[in-house]
Formats: sequence, C-alpha cells, structure tokens
Amino acid sequence: MNTSITREAALRIGLAARALNVSPRELTLALAEKLDLPLSETKLSTCSVEVLREAMDGEGGICVAEKEDLKNAVRLLWGDGVSGSELPPLDAYAEGDMPGSIRLACASNHGEMLDGHFGSCERFLIYQVSATEARLIAVRPTLETEYAEDKNVARAALIADCDVLYVQSIGGPAAAKVIRAQVHPVKLPLPGPARASVARLQTSLASPPPWLARVMGIAPPSLKRFETEDENA
Repeated sequence: MNTSITREAALRIGLAARALNVSPRELTLALAEKLDLPLSETKLSTCSVEVLREAMDGEGGICVAEKEDLKNAVRLLWGDGVSGSELPPLDAYAEGDMPGSIRLACASNHGEMLDGHFGSCERFLIYQVSATEARLIAVRPTLETEYAEDKNVARAALIADCDVLYVQSIGGPAAAKVIRAQVHPVKLPLPGPARASVARLQTSLASPPPWLARVMGIAPPSLKRFETEDENA
C-alpha cells in the first residue's frame, strides 16, 4: 500500500491540525478514512467542511464543535495561504559533493528547529555535514509512518541513510531500532535551532570523540598513536 506523502501535503495537514488543535497524526488518520491513501495535494483540495466534519466525528475520530475552525482547516488543506515558509529551503546537493562528510537527521516540529521527540516529531531535517560545510538536503515528513505496523521501525527506515540522529527524546526500544538501522541516536533535551547543533557537530569532526569516530569509520584520535607505534615496530 502506498502511504507516501509529499512535503507540501504534509505541511498543509500540519497547519490544519494546528488550527483544529489536534495532532497531525489524529488528523491524518481521520482524513485517510474519507479520502483514502495516499493523501496528496489533489485529494486534500477536494476536502469540504462537511467531509472534514464527518472525518473528525467518525468512528475513532475527534469531535470538533466550532464550524469556523473547520472552515479555517479546510482552507489550509486546500493550500490557501500556505506558502511553505515554515519549511526551510533546501540547499543544492548531489551525492559525492562533500567528501568525508556524514549525514545527520534532526527531529523537528517547527521550521528549522531541533525540537522533536523520535516517536512524535512531524518531520526529520536531513543535513550533510563536513568539517567546513553543512547543507540541508531534505525535509522528510513522518506522516506516512503512522500507517505502519511498527511506527518506530518505519521512522528508523525513513532515516536509514543517515549516520547520526539528534532528538529531544527517544525511548529504549525505539533507540534499539534506530541503532539496528545503523544510525547513532543522540539526545539533546533542550530545543533550539538545528543549525546550532549542526555547527557543534562540525567542530567535532576534526577531532571526533570515540562514538563519532566509529560513525565516521576512522580510528579515534586516542588510538592513532598506537597504530603509528605498531607500524614503526
């Protein structure tokens, strides 16, 4: 079953959910009952106030009493007033552009903030990071993972091409699934601009701590002198 969702559709659903004071997951599941999967901009544009009310009030849905809230949400689902400005612009990138770089995923709910929990964040910001440069190469909505039998496995698969994951919080079982996908999870409990965390990672690349050296596939600096001694023995 195709459950993929575009960046634009995810943004519309996220903004509509905020207008209705529900979670993007709740709204996504409600809409899927009425509009079928995969949710797309075209399908969202067919949503009416009545359809949205039925979706929200249906079995397992969420009751929404205010008609004005429904109207505002429908306009957002149509794309009215949605410029995409909340989502940060991507930097140009082609595979191989940044030799010696690593790929970082940041759990995010707002703009270019690192402010998400692994199991509930709305998106992952994907950065390619070297000691001298950092580029935002992708923004990956997590809405499609809500339909998975195991949401944590689906979220881990979404970032499986990354080397490191930054999150505010992640539980032990979820962390194990991320590690199984060969991604190293790091908890940063205080929310803040993702670029600030990326910059701190950059400063570590020249002389990485042991965990980061393993991610980069190199020997930790503390072990390099022993390698030299072995070669000269």
